[in-house]
Amino acid sequence: MSAQPDQQFGAANDADVQETREWVDALSAVIASEGRERGHFLLEQLLEQARQEGIDMPFSATTGYVNTIEPDNEERCPGNLEMEERLRAYMRWNAMAMVVKANRLHPEDGGDLGGHISSFASLATMFGAGFNHFWRGETEDRGGDCLYIQGHSSPGIYARAFLEGRISEEQLLNFRQEVDGKGLSSYPHPKLMPEFWQFPTVSMGLGPLMAIYQARFLKYLHARGIANTEGRKVWAFLGDGEMDEVESLGAIGVAAREKLDNLIFVVNCNLQRLDGPVRGNGKIIQELEGEFRGAGWNVIKLIWGSYWDPLLARDKEGILRQIMMDVVDGDYQAMKANDGAFVRKHFFGRHPKALEMVAKMSDEDIWRLNRGGHDPQKVYAAYHRAVNHKGQPTVLLIKTVKGFGMGKAGEGRNIAHQAKKLTDDDIRTFRDRFNIPIPDDKLAELPFYKPEENTPEMQYLHERRKALGGYLPKRRVKAEEQIPVPPLETFKAVLEPTAEGREISTTQAYVRFLTALLRDKQLGPRAVPILVDEARTFGMEGLFRQIGIYNPEGQKYTPQDRDQVSYYKEDVGGQILQEGINEAGGMASWIAAATSYSTNNRIMVPFYIYYSMFGLQRVGDLCWAAGDMQARGFLLGGTSGRTTLNGEGLQHEDGHSHILAGTIPNCVSYDPTFAHELAVIMHDGLKRMVEKQENVFYYITLLNENYPMPGLQAGTEEQIVKGMYLYKPGAKAKAKAPLVNLLGSGTILRESIAAQELLEKDWGVSANVWSCPSFNELARDGQDCERWNLLNPTEKARLPFVTQQLEPHAGPVIASTDYMKAYAEQIRSFMPKGRGYKVLGTDGFGRSDFRSKLREHFEVNRHYVVVAALKALADEGAVPAAKVAEAIKKYGIKADKINPLYA
Repeated sequence: MSAQPDQQFGAANDADVQETREWVDALSAVIASEGRERGHFLLEQLLEQARQEGIDMPFSATTGYVNTIEPDNEERCPGNLEMEERLRAYMRWNAMAMVVKANRLHPEDGGDLGGHISSFASLATMFGAGFNHFWRGETEDRGGDCLYIQGHSSPGIYARAFLEGRISEEQLLNFRQEVDGKGLSSYPHPKLMPEFWQFPTVSMGLGPLMAIYQARFLKYLHARGIANTEGRKVWAFLGDGEMDEVESLGAIGVAAREKLDNLIFVVNCNLQRLDGPVRGNGKIIQELEGEFRGAGWNVIKLIWGSYWDPLLARDKEGILRQIMMDVVDGDYQAMKANDGAFVRKHFFGRHPKALEMVAKMSDEDIWRLNRGGHDPQKVYAAYHRAVNHKGQPTVLLIKTVKGFGMGKAGEGRNIAHQAKKLTDDDIRTFRDRFNIPIPDDKLAELPFYKPEENTPEMQYLHERRKALGGYLPKRRVKAEEQIPVPPLETFKAVLEPTAEGREISTTQAYVRFLTALLRDKQLGPRAVPILVDEARTFGMEGLFRQIGIYNPEGQKYTPQDRDQVSYYKEDVGGQILQEGINEAGGMASWIAAATSYSTNNRIMVPFYIYYSMFGLQRVGDLCWAAGDMQARGFLLGGTSGRTTLNGEGLQHEDGHSHILAGTIPNCVSYDPTFAHELAVIMHDGLKRMVEKQENVFYYITLLNENYPMPGLQAGTEEQIVKGMYLYKPGAKAKAKAPLVNLLGSGTILRESIAAQELLEKDWGVSANVWSCPSFNELARDGQDCERWNLLNPTEKARLPFVTQQLEPHAGPVIASTDYMKAYAEQIRSFMPKGRGYKVLGTDGFGRSDFRSKLREHFEVNRHYVVVAALKALADEGAVPAAKVAEAIKKYGIKADKINPLYA
């Protein structure tokens, strides 16, 4: 039965059914005579009037479970759809063959390299529309589009590149076999394929986050006049399961607030995660529509393909639309894992009139009713609407089938994501479904298929990319421009000793370095200071007025501190990126700037400063992605170490960020103590990253303690960069006087300096004090030497830099840092033969207290350095053990207290 008016419009809560019917009929008449836009306008006016009248109205951000674009409003695709279908079929085949062959051909290694077939199978039509009609390559007069490719679909991108002649058959045969230099990376990795992949995306959730800040950075470059980025788009392909990652949705408000109409998200709604349905009991498309529209995005839903259009046109009573809304995603998935008869019974069978609508359709006809993501015309229309939308970012929610075309081997099935081995029957079915011209007697070989270059399909393939500016994805390895780095003398104010009574911190030294750099006419404009709402903490508020904070709308308000010298100044052409309390956003902005040499052919140098505890620990996955992307720039960890931040306690005190930094191969990390060390290190970083265009980035920890700065000792620059130099030699030792070497970094080096005085005054021990700005770099150097010696046994052995430095200076070695012992332990094996080596560090959780108490608690203060030095001498027989006990008593050390690691 059809719904009666009182049933259709909810009579249970309707005081006047007839009046309701009259209002609905009136709206229908307006839509019929004046169009949907007029109907929408009238509804908006009524809603606004209701709000003004004080009616408390709940807000719904979702629409019906149908396509946003009506058939009569679709922009027609100008391409040859038949030709594009043939090319898609070849790509589907080659992508499948690549994965299956990789898992068949090497049984000696287990035959299990992995790979994914089903993701590209669901995306092929969407990728085809983009590559054939929308995604622009870089030309002389404009930059190219940025593509964040859904990572598990990489075989399909390789399959296209193979047809284009950009990837060889040998490479396809070596999919996921890279060690010998002939293969293809499993996923998009710029590090592994530096001229191909633009962005890494398989650490799911990071792609959407980075895409948002990439789009914003393009606007930033344009606003500052550094690059013309008009017309460039950022496209991010995401899985619907990926949207559960916190980072996927975490910054969508930023995109709307900044009006990033150069950003397009495409969510591949195949309704499946890696193990099963995304929202089996609900509807992921409706959920995401509400999330994005509520955040201020333009939302385009593409759910149904063209074969549904006649049925929907006949659905005058809304019965079919209601069924579409009522069926949950778990059931939609099951329908695509079965057949037309199943769909007839379990979908249309929900209402007699729906069954009547398809009575004359065969089961095959019903099975042919397609999802929108597999309809090239509708995908084209959705893309066209997205690229022409102004003033908002756009999200396309496109419904597909995971494993489309795989049949019983995976189509619409929970196992689809893991499918990488197909039977001969599965392969034959795949070939037949997509009409691949490979004979039966060749199927077992799984040959790749590539038409001759003079065929219409291949000519069409190349013509489309030529018209759009060239092949994608494509990555620039080095910027074409050259920018000189100012000489080290430019930073004289940071290199010289501080005047008496003018103590500063290394954070202040960093600000002075950055300020001097900003004055340089060539490199200064390319500096990108990035803050996460801590400018005043780090003493950087002076930059607000000097260079301004980027805001695409300028400053519409009068800041409260306008009468101050360093008032809060937002500006369209502002240079600072102020991200608010948002470390992940700060890191994403940093990545966009740090890879601008590649993405925009513009060298930019980002400086992102943050609490060190809230850096690598909090956004470590983004830091790893930055390494993959060959980022270049500076990360500054402020208030570093576990004992420098008075009173803050466990959450804020960092004792391990340098250990984390050391896990990223191209992250060069330093823990300097003095201003001159910082200046030398940062200047060396600029030379490497800007002039030499090396693919490294720097992590440098900074301190908030003020103390005198001794100034640069001429000739120590290279040693500082390598990670170690003799800062303060011990007093001339008397005959047979004990000798020790004290190593330190960051704030604890100053405890070693104080210990040097105590050792000589109280115990007659001469100590050399070594500043070690980077135990990580020293460890890498030592490991490189060990490898060379291992593989070159007949050559003269190479000495690690640590060994070279310490060998001329007798005595045991004591290393002390504000980090876990593991940080300085890295260089133990590089000590000169026969030398004792003791390490002090700050293992354990942080505490709230004053610095002196914290250093006592973690056993890294000057007294513990003295005791460790005496114990090392006692172990060698240079002093009696009683001396160690005497020192413990003298300095009031409680030998029986609980180890702070376990306290």
